[in-house]
Amino acid sequence: MTTPEDNYDKLFEELLRETARVASDFDYDENDFQENDQQELSDRNALRRIKGFSTELQDISEAEYRQLQLERVVLVGVWTEGTAEMAENSMSELKALAETAGSEVLEALIQRRDRPDPATYIGSGKLVELRQIVVATGADTVVCDGELSPAQLRTLEDKLKVKVVDRVALILDIFAQHAKSKEGKAQVELAQIAYLLPRLRGWGDSLSRQVGGRAAGGAGIGGRGPGETKIETDRRRIRDKMAKLRREIAEMKVSRDTKRQERKRFNIPSVAIAGYTNAGKSSLLNALTGANVLVENALFATLDPTVRKCETSEGRIYTLSDTVGFVRHLPHQLVDAFKSTLEEVSGADLIVHVVDGSHSDPFEQIRAVRQVISEIGGGDIPEIIAVNKADIANPDIVMEILRKEANSYAFSVRTGFGIEGLVYAIEKSLPHPSVEITTVIPYNRGDLVSAIHEQGEILSEEHLAEGTAIHAYVDGGLAKAIENATSKQE
Repeated sequence: MTTPEDNYDKLFEELLRETARVASDFDYDENDFQENDQQELSDRNALRRIKGFSTELQDISEAEYRQLQLERVVLVGVWTEGTAEMAENSMSELKALAETAGSEVLEALIQRRDRPDPATYIGSGKLVELRQIVVATGADTVVCDGELSPAQLRTLEDKLKVKVVDRVALILDIFAQHAKSKEGKAQVELAQIAYLLPRLRGWGDSLSRQVGGRAAGGAGIGGRGPGETKIETDRRRIRDKMAKLRREIAEMKVSRDTKRQERKRFNIPSVAIAGYTNAGKSSLLNALTGANVLVENALFATLDPTVRKCETSEGRIYTLSDTVGFVRHLPHQLVDAFKSTLEEVSGADLIVHVVDGSHSDPFEQIRAVRQVISEIGGGDIPEIIAVNKADIANPDIVMEILRKEANSYAFSVRTGFGIEGLVYAIEKSLPHPSVEITTVIPYNRGDLVSAIHEQGEILSEEHLAEGTAIHAYVDGGLAKAIENATSKQE
């Protein structure tokens, strides 16, 4: 026997699974798709195919397997500013995102407009053409290169008769696939629910019913009163779920904060590897530390931060952390949900900004990454630009980056070229202790000598009869401990 709570839970799950849209008053029939004679010339004949975007496979058996397993998608973009090359780069990135999510790209289309249509994203007349392309290719999903409003999402699905997702939903889906840790899964779920909430809608009258008074006896305490519609109840419970997830994430954050504070207490410098997704951050961490972190030619392969201990050539200890990749128009829901993870970047002493030198527009990637770093409060942290994939990149592009960006270095993880120079640059860019000491430390205080090696910078070291003579730079706390130890010995 099912209870009202069971029915509610079932409906609630359906609401969360649906690509939800808010009900819109905007609706019209097929005659509304006729082009207005006054429409701008730039809006006519502007929907064009982008060549070379199909990912259909030639091997029949593999293609049949993929077509059984993968969604078949058509990509659609609106080019509002910048050059045609920038527009096509954005669509190329959307293609990579769709493929990472497990889709087969059949077509890619782009329209030149001053701004997206507020009702249909692309021009309403072009929507008929898009419907014809969807039917001709057999696509079951349309992916739009932008964030759609709830009304746009509903209208497009009503007219195209296939599932429609936007760039934000696509990135959230990839994050959901790649989240492995408990914290990562909670962060992704929080971001997905934050995205879903304003797009929640019901079916017919089932969610417009009001409950209240004695008639709402089944609702129990908290469900009686002046009246609350079913969809309002769902929204309230979703907000409760969001609050619960935020509490869980805050509790899991405590452990990492404790470790970070411990490193700060011992003045261990921290270096964060940041950069565009799939630029080679995890590969660099593996090359420098042997961390054996997952390396995959896919976007957002790394979601959970990995922190490893490193040692300079002088024996000084510092930490190196791999972080989630950034992307243009990174959904703000993700930035909010992943704040605890992104603190590895905003709390670092040095950022190694990895750039894909083989990308067609690396400067746009640099700009996008710096924008996100600035949003999370890391804009003033010292930065090294590390240009990866120098072995396959255009040498002219690499040289242009090195000329324009101060403190930049080219390297290749795959061949090992430039790694030593990058390591040297990292070591020299670490924050330096400011207190100079010249002292003799007794041999029974080897712990202090070890601490100087790990946390300080040794200028000279000599073993004498009475102890170890050291000339070094250390931080204030260690200098005080050394002063106390040597004064007691005297």
